[in-house]
Amino acid sequence: MMALSPEADAPPVWSVTLWPHRSMNPRHFRWFLLVLAAIVILPLSPVLGGAAFWIVGLFLLVDLALLYAMMQLTYRSGRLREHVQLWPDRLRVERVEPNGAQQVWEANPHWVRVSLIPTKRVRDYLVLSSAGRDIELGAFLTPAERRDLADELRSKLATL
Repeated sequence: MMALSPEADAPPVWSVTLWPHRSMNPRHFRWFLLVLAAIVILPLSPVLGGAAFWIVGLFLLVDLALLYAMMQLTYRSGRLREHVQLWPDRLRVERVEPNGAQQVWEANPHWVRVSLIPTKRVRDYLVLSSAGRDIELGAFLTPAERRDLADELRSKLATL
């Protein structure tokens, strides 16, 4: 039986969880959808029960259903998580996809390089590099948030 070092079960010295921002939670979206439906149906009240109501109402119902479906997709993509944990002897990045699939990257923190790379598509693309492997971190963050994360990560790595 192999003995574990005392640091093996130690909590990380720094840990952060990243996820995409959503401006409206599902509860508020349901309220928005109800208010929108009421506002859209209100002008149709004079023709309630007539052929025009059913024709226009059907199109409005399809529009509301499509809006609901698109918001469900965006909430699903918002379940993405990136967990960054730092110990004195390792840096671990765990990415949990919306479908539950996990990808893990570990490296010795003394050899990790934090880079912000300007590209045409993404401003301040945040990349962690070590031992010939590069990973992207926080692609869903704003450029300012990526810069702040890079500064904080560099600071934590420097203190080790």
